Amino acid sequence: MELEKNERINDLLEFYSPLLTKKQQEYMQLYYGDDYSLGEIAENFQVSRQAVYDNIRRTEKILTGYEAKLHLALEFDLRNYKLDQLSEYAKKHYGDDHELQHLIGQLDHLEAE
Repeated sequence: MELEKNERINDLLEFYSPLLTKKQQEYMQLYYGDDYSLGEIAENFQVSRQAVYDNIRRTEKILTGYEAKLHLALEFDLRNYKLDQLSEYAKKHYGDDHELQHLIGQLDHLEAE
């Protein structure tokens, strides 16, 4: 469960990090990206552990609120899923169609950016 939550928050950070304050970005990067403990973050910023905890929980709610309204992560995941399906279907049924394979490759490249 905790691993899934970490992956989810990291996914949301990829989309919504620019909408956060610098401090929120730093706390979230240290906690979720770099696996710092609350105590380590508190020590680095010279604040209480509780202040870090509150900021991270508040930021998690902000991120999930953005996703609930904007659906950027969900739509990205759906596009990737559909692109994977299209790619597999094209390889299976149209493997010798180089133009189709090239176009799918271009779409794949766009999604990776």
